Amino acid sequence: MKIASIVGIRPQFIKLAPISEVFKGRFEHLIIHTGQHYDIEMNSSFFQQLELHKPHYNLEVGSGLHGWQTGKILEKAEKVLAVEKPILVIVYGDANSTLAGALAAAKLGIKVAHVEAGERSFAKNMPEEINRVLVDDLSDLLFAATENAVSNLQKEGITENVYNVGDVMYDALKRNLRRAEKSIILRELKQQPRSYIVVTLHRAGNVDNKEKLRKIVSALLQIDENVVFPVHPRTRKNLMTTRLYKKLEQDIKITLTPPLTYLDFLKLLSNAKKVLTDSGGIQKETYLLRVPCITLRERTELIDIVREGWNILVGSDVSKILSAVKDFEPKGEQSNPFGDGHAAEKIAKIIEEQFDLPSHQFK
Repeated sequence: MKIASIVGIRPQFIKLAPISEVFKGRFEHLIIHTGQHYDIEMNSSFFQQLELHKPHYNLEVGSGLHGWQTGKILEKAEKVLAVEKPILVIVYGDANSTLAGALAAAKLGIKVAHVEAGERSFAKNMPEEINRVLVDDLSDLLFAATENAVSNLQKEGITENVYNVGDVMYDALKRNLRRAEKSIILRELKQQPRSYIVVTLHRAGNVDNKEKLRKIVSALLQIDENVVFPVHPRTRKNLMTTRLYKKLEQDIKITLTPPLTYLDFLKLLSNAKKVLTDSGGIQKETYLLRVPCITLRERTELIDIVREGWNILVGSDVSKILSAVKDFEPKGEQSNPFGDGHAAEKIAKIIEEQFDLPSHQFK
């Protein structure tokens, strides 16, 4: 039985890795990389660190406006799927590759499975939210990461073939945390554990909006802590254009780095005092690592961890950012809504059952 995974951005490959591992010996698993991210860390070392087979196809779409990129991925993915004829296409998260991959499969009559189904920020001005809603409507199998995601789908009238399997990000974290301990990134950056704040910034709503970007940078320059900021290529371009990069570079408390390898970043994240981010995946990882997360967005699809007090939404408000950096100290218990770290195994077993295949023993 042939299954295709369509992935296009770095977080999707991280989610793919544990699924790819449990698929070995069960299915013929085809990996289609849309090529919408092509930075240096998406090279052979990235796949080696994840212990992930290199993609069988690279569509080499590259960056561009949302409509153009989605259309180009749809066009190229359709050609591959028409030749390969998988019985199931798996898409991940909420990127343009997620929507385009689901559309390409659905139009060819191929069943679609969505990993991270049901996540909602209820902000319809976010491209990611549009992608989530449309993909869930197209999907035949919906693999939710939390009970809240299942509830969101029920409210939209989607109740069939919905499974709360837990979060594959948790699988990936458990799988790689011990390996990340070997990283020497803290020594290279001259940082001590719990003595610095990590910043990540990449969403279009922040980095393409000059006013928001200026406000976030203004807050970073006022933080009285060591800051480590791995700069996304898109963010770096906009920081350079607005002449904000030099201001950050000149601040002795701020360390700017290129994007880090997965294991280096995991080591950096797990030892951080706090994290400032607009990433959905990092919001999950910080929660699971018990690192306080300050989210540079007004809304999040991960409302569970906000309710538990481990994540605070500050948007681009300078005073809120500075206040959270100074005073936000989560201390409550965690219910861990993200499952038990065996989401990939559960996904594989459900696929076997759905397609009436011999079931493998749970490991």
